[in-house]
Amino acid sequence: MPGPAVTVGLMNSSQKRRLPFYYGWVVVAVAFITMGVGVNARTAFSLLFPPILDEFGWSRGSLAATFSIGFMVSALITPLIGIMMDKHGPRLVLPIGAALVGTGLMLTTFAVLPWHFYLTLGVMVVGGSIFISYIGHTLFLPNWFIRRRGLALGLAFAGVGIGSVTIFPWMQHSIDTVGWRESCWVLAFIILLVLVPLNITFQRRRPEDMGLLPDGDKVPDATSERDNGEVVDRTIVDKDWVATDWTLAKAMRTRRFWWLMLSFICTLYAWYAVQVHQTRYLIDVGITAETAALALGLVGLAGVMGQIVVGHLSDRMGREWAYTLALLGFLSTYGCLYLLRQWPEVWLMYLMIGLQGFLGYGVSTVFAATPADLFAGKHYGAIFGVLATAASAGAALGPWTTGIFFDIWGDYDLAFTLAMVLCLLAIATMWIAAPRKVRLVQGQVRGQVRGRAPSD
Repeated sequence: MPGPAVTVGLMNSSQKRRLPFYYGWVVVAVAFITMGVGVNARTAFSLLFPPILDEFGWSRGSLAATFSIGFMVSALITPLIGIMMDKHGPRLVLPIGAALVGTGLMLTTFAVLPWHFYLTLGVMVVGGSIFISYIGHTLFLPNWFIRRRGLALGLAFAGVGIGSVTIFPWMQHSIDTVGWRESCWVLAFIILLVLVPLNITFQRRRPEDMGLLPDGDKVPDATSERDNGEVVDRTIVDKDWVATDWTLAKAMRTRRFWWLMLSFICTLYAWYAVQVHQTRYLIDVGITAETAALALGLVGLAGVMGQIVVGHLSDRMGREWAYTLALLGFLSTYGCLYLLRQWPEVWLMYLMIGLQGFLGYGVSTVFAATPADLFAGKHYGAIFGVLATAASAGAALGPWTTGIFFDIWGDYDLAFTLAMVLCLLAIATMWIAAPRKVRLVQGQVRGQVRGRAPSD
């Protein structure tokens, strides 16, 4: 007879299979809530940036370094998080991150020197948020879906947008009325009292741990066919690649790994450079602080649909095309910011919001899905951890470099030009990495099937 631990595991698995829906959607829902609060706790730095500057009178570059230092820390610990996720799963890893962020927000309220902010708001909040951010969830969410991987990731990541349109207007109002310190305390309590118990109770690492298959499948799906009685996955283009038991060392010996890494670095540089500096920039060109804060929230709201739509498109048209569309959104965002300095019109700001959120934010779903398409396996956490570490370096350099350029030249022209060039480089390197040459997405397979001649 099985022992007590095995019996409990079997009972737990049986109970989950009796749910009227696939448990993977519970995983997505918990991720939606966690990211809606956790990621926006980090992004709220953009709202805290102006009042802290006004209170202490430091240079923009020195304070923006807080965000960059946090991302440097996250870059250093991301491989460790990947290993932890492979060994212990999200029920332990995510609550650790939530506890770091909540504690960091509380300690930030006592900061009076730059290095205080570097340690609390930088290391603990920005750095600790990597556990509960896109990267932390990308370490396990792709395990639950294959055919609908892009869509599922888009739905989970859409929580960031819903959270932003809820949290940012409230937080800006709170900052204006009671101060930035009190606002940090409220946000910290929400994180500690909601996110920690939610993830301990409901989050899970992979469907196989519960006796389930990805996508909730019970039989071979529509992307499979039979060849001499054997099920053949039609999504696979490079059989040898897919059959490889990928380890970090093996992955690092491939060119595809390094092209993908370069693409991710350029992408997060462009993303976080605009995210951190956009609120201050809009105020500088004549937009009110309240409207600038609303803009940050609306970008996130537009990102709700952007992440779902771009994620769905990536399952239909391919990862490269969806990635291209998203990066063109960020490139156009910088173009709109240029124009706003000459014509500070509200309609132009809303156009920028739409391009950044509806297109640009959609890149997160392709960012999460592509490495899993290429390097899925029992060592995936370690592999993605290294990719994410490099990407975090781009996220750290973006805000810091942009702030330094402003301090030196007095405007953002050169910084924005560099970000636009990096958007184009990110697109090019994703096409060179060519995930389509390893595995097709569901829509591409169905297109091939419809295109077959009757004699086939």
